[in-house]
Amino acid sequence: MGKHVAVLMGGLSNEREVSLRSGRGCADALRRGGYEVTEIDVGYDVAERLRAVAPDVVFNALHGRYGEDGTIQGLLEFLRIPYTHSGVLASALAMDKHQAKIAFKAAGIPVTDHVVASRDEVARGHVMAPPYVVKPIADGSSVGIFIVKSGQSHPPQEILGADWKGGEMLMVERFIPGRELTCAVMGDVALGVTEIVTDLAFYNYEAKYAKGGSAHVIPAQVSPNIYDKVQKMSLKAHAAIGCRGVTRTDFRFNDAAGPDGELVCLEINTQPGMTETSLVPEQAAHAGHAFEDLVAWMVEDASCNR
Repeated sequence: MGKHVAVLMGGLSNEREVSLRSGRGCADALRRGGYEVTEIDVGYDVAERLRAVAPDVVFNALHGRYGEDGTIQGLLEFLRIPYTHSGVLASALAMDKHQAKIAFKAAGIPVTDHVVASRDEVARGHVMAPPYVVKPIADGSSVGIFIVKSGQSHPPQEILGADWKGGEMLMVERFIPGRELTCAVMGDVALGVTEIVTDLAFYNYEAKYAKGGSAHVIPAQVSPNIYDKVQKMSLKAHAAIGCRGVTRTDFRFNDAAGPDGELVCLEINTQPGMTETSLVPEQAAHAGHAFEDLVAWMVEDASCNR
């Protein structure tokens, strides 16, 4: 038997279901690769369970709050268990879209104009001229995102609902029309660039995780110049935030804006999805890495002090 790997999945965030799918897929692939695997559906007793299991490595397949915001990473540092993906600071920084954009801008990575405001303020009246996008500052999987189109008379009122789980402070950013591009980084190598094509309003939760919700075109059919630029900017974003392991950076590309178009970085994902419809496993496969090899690489890359 190889190393004993505890796969953390599920958890307490809005993205619990996606995390369970990611975790199960990774656990199965690790078993096929000869690792001893224990699956842990994470709750508030995770420290006790990890102490009882005593794994050699933690494979972090959590998404969203507590899983990719530096919280679980801090706990694993305390427990001195090597873990996959980014460390405490990079995870927290990437999860806060506002702070991440400040870091991107400082590194010379183009980003969209944005404002941060309370949900009451955002719901009361336009805080920016439409078209714009409203999104939680610290949620993933496109949960709670609204596009306010040109000519729309009022902002989305859903953000005031009693069932709103996107937090009190929201980010409002200029809407960039055009194409959705994404690129994963594996260690210090940028993988291929994928274009995400969907008939839905944008690459939302349903487009990401429902079968047939979106089509992934890899390699993206863009000019070699733009393809190269996306790869370079993904590496730059990974380094600017201080990420480790595998990340995925998302972009919008408006090819109608001037001769070279407008390419902007939207965000970096430190815990990208690892489900059967996920982008990173596809990009790894395009680069010649089977799914089993990708997850094994992540386990062997694991450490503390990330």
